[in-house]
Amino acid sequence: MDKTQEEQEIEKKISQYQNRQKILLNKKRTEEHRARTHRLIGRGAIWEAVFPAVVGMEGEEVKAFLIALSRLPGAAELAEKAPKNEIAE
Repeated sequence: MDKTQEEQEIEKKISQYQNRQKILLNKKRTEEHRARTHRLIGRGAIWEAVFPAVVGMEGEEVKAFLIALSRLPGAAELAEKAPKNEIAE
């Protein structure tokens, strides 16, 4: 069964659209990754500016420090009162 030229052209266009979709999805993922990286770097800089001692800490030490801060009296209430980011992350 030979496909007509019209069917071949349609299949070619479908393939091109599928490839274009893949390119756009990859571009979207890349942009989301860049935005997350930028956000994390910015927050890390703030974290280091507020708590200079964390600069020399390893990851688990920073985590333990943050957990200890979160357990201080009033920390949960303060976190609940903090302005919420309207953009879903």
